[in-house]
Amino acid sequence: RWRNAPRPARHLPKMSVPKSRAGRVCCRASVSDAWFLAAFHRNALQSRFAFRSASHNLSRVQDSWEIVASESRFKDKNVEVVTEEIKTPDRSKPRSWTIVRRKQAVVIAPMTAEGKLILICQERIPIRAAIWEVPAGQIDDESESEPDEIAAVALRELREETGFELAEGGDLIPLGDYFTSPGFTDERGYFFLARPVRECAAGHSRDESESILDCRAFTTEELRGMIARNEIRDANTLAICARLLARGLLSFGKV
Repeated sequence: RWRNAPRPARHLPKMSVPKSRAGRVCCRASVSDAWFLAAFHRNALQSRFAFRSASHNLSRVQDSWEIVASESRFKDKNVEVVTEEIKTPDRSKPRSWTIVRRKQAVVIAPMTAEGKLILICQERIPIRAAIWEVPAGQIDDESESEPDEIAAVALRELREETGFELAEGGDLIPLGDYFTSPGFTDERGYFFLARPVRECAAGHSRDESESILDCRAFTTEELRGMIARNEIRDANTLAICARLLARGLLSFGKV
């Protein structure tokens, strides 16, 4: 089983960077009865992700953006609310902004061998509704900032939330990142396409704390209809579908 803690170099798996049929760099992982993450080449991701700096603040502010003052107003294990005075490159006077800081996250689009996408129906307390969405999860440990560590989190969330894992010879394809709501939070989501996926060979017991009510495979036609009818309202799902379409990794056909 993959260890979250960094391992000595002599224990790291051998890395390779195969290419998919579309010529895109991807990582190839084989799966046995016990889940694990196989080789994941760091260089394959470095051009796609802006990873966390060792310094918490430096990762949040561009070199030319200066923090003049910062006051923490609230903090718990999930979020921190701060008010900052920021001097931007194009303004001579600092601007005051209240920011909700959140941990970074992974967002996974699991695709079956038949081309169906796996979605989960999950209760969301803030909106008082259960909605369909792709699996996602926060990167709890700030030290998990390297490409292969983020990939390990993605595969772990895939397994825990859906009960699916990469099939033998499957690909975990990085698709870049996005900011969920940059007007008030610095939360960043890292996109992955996992294909093909299969049900976990060792079985699956869902964590009740996840509040996941259902898990189902949808055809691209069904998914397009759900989006058109406003039945998909989760930003992660809409954003990763747009990225997949733009990359030619998903097709809704003619409208």
